[in-house]
Amino acid sequence: MNNKMAVRGGAGDILEPKVGTRPQDNLYLAVNSEWLENVKIPSDRSRIASFDNIDLDVEKKLMKDFADFADGKKEVADVPNLKKAVELYKLARDFKRRDEDGAKPIQADLALLEGIRDFADFNLKAPDLFKAAFALPFSFDVDADMKNTKINVLQFFGSSIFLPDTTTYKTDAAQKLLDVLKKQSIELLKMAGLSVGQAEEYVDDAMKFDDKVSKVVKSSEEWADYPAMYNPMPISDFEKKITNFKMDYFLKEALGEVPDRVIVAEPRYLDHFDELINEDNFDEIKGWMIVKFINGVASYLSQDFREASFPFSQALSGQPELQSQEKQAYHLANGIFSEVVGVYYGKTYFGEDAKKDVLSMIHKMLDVYEERIKNNDWLSEETKHKAIVKLRALILKIGYPDKIEEIYDRLHVTPASEGGSLYSNARAAEIEQVKYNVEKLHKPVDRTVWLMPGNLVNACYDPQRNDLTFPAAILQAPFYDLKQDRAENFGGIGTVIAHEVSHAFDNNGAQFDEYGNMKNWWTDADYAEFKKRTQAEIDLFDGIKYGPVTLNGKQIVSENIADQGGLTAAVQANKGENGDMKKLFENFARIWANKQLTESIKTQVSVDVHAPGPERANVQSQCQEEFYKAFDVKEGDGMWLDPEKRVVIW
Repeated sequence: MNNKMAVRGGAGDILEPKVGTRPQDNLYLAVNSEWLENVKIPSDRSRIASFDNIDLDVEKKLMKDFADFADGKKEVADVPNLKKAVELYKLARDFKRRDEDGAKPIQADLALLEGIRDFADFNLKAPDLFKAAFALPFSFDVDADMKNTKINVLQFFGSSIFLPDTTTYKTDAAQKLLDVLKKQSIELLKMAGLSVGQAEEYVDDAMKFDDKVSKVVKSSEEWADYPAMYNPMPISDFEKKITNFKMDYFLKEALGEVPDRVIVAEPRYLDHFDELINEDNFDEIKGWMIVKFINGVASYLSQDFREASFPFSQALSGQPELQSQEKQAYHLANGIFSEVVGVYYGKTYFGEDAKKDVLSMIHKMLDVYEERIKNNDWLSEETKHKAIVKLRALILKIGYPDKIEEIYDRLHVTPASEGGSLYSNARAAEIEQVKYNVEKLHKPVDRTVWLMPGNLVNACYDPQRNDLTFPAAILQAPFYDLKQDRAENFGGIGTVIAHEVSHAFDNNGAQFDEYGNMKNWWTDADYAEFKKRTQAEIDLFDGIKYGPVTLNGKQIVSENIADQGGLTAAVQANKGENGDMKKLFENFARIWANKQLTESIKTQVSVDVHAPGPERANVQSQCQEEFYKAFDVKEGDGMWLDPEKRVVIW
């Protein structure tokens, strides 16, 4: 066991760059040490990574375009709803107006919350608060039914919490973080016109309620188990479980037509609903809602409010400086009109040649994946056949969508000349989003919807639609470049493509069929073997020390299965073309280059379902036979992992 702990992830401290490190001892440091020594984390960020390098470039391009559109230096491109995004950007950029307005834009909403008299009044007003997008100590969402993804269903969730995860409350840093939030919240409420005494009372109450809720809501590890979210219940039974709060009244008023069933995503929260949401806790609930509100809206107000709302975020991330006003203006507009901005980015900066080449690489990776399933030595023919059916049913979404989702047509921006403020428009957008989501309850699932905009440096697999999304922004170096060696592209975008394909067969994806329905398509023996291998993947990463934290193998298993499958398929594809394996593994390590502040590492690892990039690079490479051949890695080298410890699933 000690030997295994010593070698998982390579020799030395993976967070300490050391130029001259041999790839046989630590592939990640051999490839990235020089970059790590020289690169500086931007003052308004908490890390810099290969993903972030591209994101900075995307941000720079789009910030310039938005400024040019707003200043009339460039005509607004012919993309549906882009003019609205530019109007919102203008409001966000007008700090003279924002500073003059101060807390004025939020006064009516704050008064609404303060005016809730007692628990009965809260119950009466809760449906309108829900429709107006205020945070409630429970929530509902409409999304595809996991067992019949043609239809939408109502889903029930518990409350959000103040700290990043339930596990954060058990750390030494918890009280310090909560104290920062407490001080910040009191200051914000004072700035909004409340007396010190009243502000302190609301915040103290909020902290008490958050403490109760944090003991009941799901942890990130629990959320990582998708099927555990599927707990259907007749609406009548659901309503009967809640005795203090008139849930039947709430649902009728909030939804109009109440469905006959609900999917309970958090059964434990429902079991504890009565002891949390009741008359005795009313003051705490009210304080919690007010604290959630003031922290949520501060970024739409003056520079003073922005600065006063920064300490908590800074404590979580370590980020030295607040984002500039220009940058915030772009990000606010992009946040509300994300798909619109993504389509503009894709049409402007994503070439057809790149799209064709990437498409051919995706088909290549799908062919390789099919070959790997056919040659798999632990699956029966019956399960292999069903896996290939699912593989071939995958829908591809590359670059950006042809059609912008309807919600963006429904968003309206009221300019300053007509009395609109940044806050009033942002709130109107949130309210429209809630309405749009509720209306989906009586409509079929729209399978053409994209989960990611074209300007996002990422990719994803959606198990309920069985589709792959590769936004335009990720299709560039070091992930992908028409000019770089094909082996490097396999180590970059090739592994990303096959990673997303592998999600169709990870511990969550494996429980959904080719239509995206949660359905068992495995033989019992095959699934038992799959679970055994999944446990080996959990054990492979569990307990690895990464700077100030220890990795939780269970929380990150789905992404690690996808990483393993992605790298294995890319290696096979490269092998089929007699590609340079050293170049593949070196670029694989390069795409995970990451320099990050300590506070940010703690926060990220507590909630993220991905392992930290450096560990993804090294541990997965350690499981690849071709890595040992390419670099002549021998027993005793830092990257050596005993053959019986190497995990291969796909």
